[in-house]
Amino acid sequence: MRAPAADRWCERVTVGIANTGSTAARSGTLRFETHIIGALGIDWATVTTAQPLPAPLAGGTARTQTYTVCVESWRVPLGMHVETRRVTADWS
Repeated sequence: MRAPAADRWCERVTVGIANTGSTAARSGTLRFETHIIGALGIDWATVTTAQPLPAPLAGGTARTQTYTVCVESWRVPLGMHVETRRVTADWS
């Protein structure tokens, strides 16, 4: 789920995270693919950012967490906005 943040170059993204394995996940990274969208709906660029996964996460459990995802302010001129369209997780 996405929601606007205070700045046009940021967005609040709520992610459901599940550990379907049997052992605890001790660390990992979430990667957010955020698109820069122009006033006419044109997708100008995609920027990937990363944030740590909430850990530890016990095996067989799930958690929902909200992240503030931002790109550099200069990438989003007036009239443009961001949309985070894909989130991937890498557990370690």
